[in-house]
Amino acid sequence: MRKGLVIKSTGSWYLVRLDDGSEVNCKIRGRLRMDDIKSTNPVAVGDIVTINDENVIVDIDERKNYIIRKASNLSKQSHIIAANVDQAILIATINCPVTTTVFIDRFLAAAEAYRIPVSIVFNKTDRYNGNELQDLDKLSGIYENIGYPTYRISAKKDEDFNTIKDMLKDKITVFAGHSGVGKSTLINRLEPGINLKTAEISDYHKSGKHTTTFAEMHKLSFGGYIIDTPGIRGFGLYHIGKIELYHFFREIFSVSKKCKYHNCMHINEPGCAVKQAVEEGKIAYSRYNSYLSIYLDNSGKYR
Repeated sequence: MRKGLVIKSTGSWYLVRLDDGSEVNCKIRGRLRMDDIKSTNPVAVGDIVTINDENVIVDIDERKNYIIRKASNLSKQSHIIAANVDQAILIATINCPVTTTVFIDRFLAAAEAYRIPVSIVFNKTDRYNGNELQDLDKLSGIYENIGYPTYRISAKKDEDFNTIKDMLKDKITVFAGHSGVGKSTLINRLEPGINLKTAEISDYHKSGKHTTTFAEMHKLSFGGYIIDTPGIRGFGLYHIGKIELYHFFREIFSVSKKCKYHNCMHINEPGCAVKQAVEEGKIAYSRYNSYLSIYLDNSGKYR
C-alpha cells in the first residue's frame, strides 16, 4: 500500500502524486467511506489516499475541509470541488460576466461552514466604466467591513500580482468563480509554465466558456499549490440546516446576540436586532437578501 495526493480528478480516473514524487493514474473500486456525504465524486483533488499495487484507491484519509458545489447530476446532491485546502480565492467580475452578490455570499457561507479563509479578487478592472467602478467600491466596502480581504487586478496586466503571489506562497489555494471571470488567465500570469487554456467571453450570452473541464492541482515555483476548478454556477450548503444558517453570515451572527429571542431566525420575529440593523444600514441589504434567498429556498435544498 502507498500514500499519495490526488492532483487531478476526471470522474473516472484520478491522477495521484506519490510521496516519492512520481505520478500514477488510479481508479477507485468498491464503496469508500465518505463521511455520509452524498456526492457525485467519492474522491476529490486534495484528498490524501491509499492505493494498492494495482493503482486502485482503497481508502481516503479524513478531510480537514472541503468546498462543495451543486451537482449537475440531478440524482446526487453535491459535487466536491476540492479538499484539504488552506484558503480559497473567489475571482469575481462586475461585468462580462456579472458575479452576483448572491453567488458571492453563498460561496462565503459554504467556506465559512468549513472554516476556510476566503479572499475576493475583483478581476478585469481595466474594463470598468465610472459607474461600475463605483459599484466595485461599494462591494469592496461591504466585504472588507465584515472581514473578507478584497483585491483589484487585471489578469492581463501586472497590477498587484506580487500581492497575490505573497498570498499563495506555501499554501494550498483553491481558485473559484464563474466561467469567464479570468481564473485561467490569472493562473497563467502567476505561473506561466502551467499554460492553461483560455477562451474569450461569449458576446451573445455575456458569459464565460468552460475552459477548465476538471479540477486540477498545480505546483507553484515560488511555493504552494493552486487548485484550478471548472466554472461554477451555484453552490450548495448541503450540511447546513436553516436553524444554523445565520452562523455563517458573520455580521448577522454577531448582531443576532441582541435579538429578543434566542431562537430568532431573523425573518419576521418581533424584537429582531438583525432586521433593525438592516434597516439602519449596519448590515448590507444585499447580504441580508442572500441570507433570505438561501433560507427561503422553496426546493427544500440549498443551492
